[in-house]
Amino acid sequence: MALKKPYSSENSRQSDIVPLKDGIKALLRVYRLQGKLNEVTVVASWEKVMGKAVAMKTQQVYVSNNKLFVRLSSAPLKHELFMAKTRVLENLNAEVGEDIIKEVVFL
Repeated sequence: MALKKPYSSENSRQSDIVPLKDGIKALLRVYRLQGKLNEVTVVASWEKVMGKAVAMKTQQVYVSNNKLFVRLSSAPLKHELFMAKTRVLENLNAEVGEDIIKEVVFL
């Protein structure tokens, strides 16, 4: 006597499979966390993008309303970065992969 297999839902499960990357993106979009995650990524990547020398002279980095605020301990460095503001902006946005930061303010 042959036993009948219970209904196999393998085929229906295949259509429910979502790659982890897509699932995380969807989760971030639903909970509206993508913007905040990008802001945190910009702050965390400051040293990587700007280099160790600039990071050592940096006292504080934070994002508010799509503006990156950077407090520096060196006036000459502040002036130099101010002159290269657009390049700094482009490099930071390129690191994140989106145009998150609209303006950089050196304090």
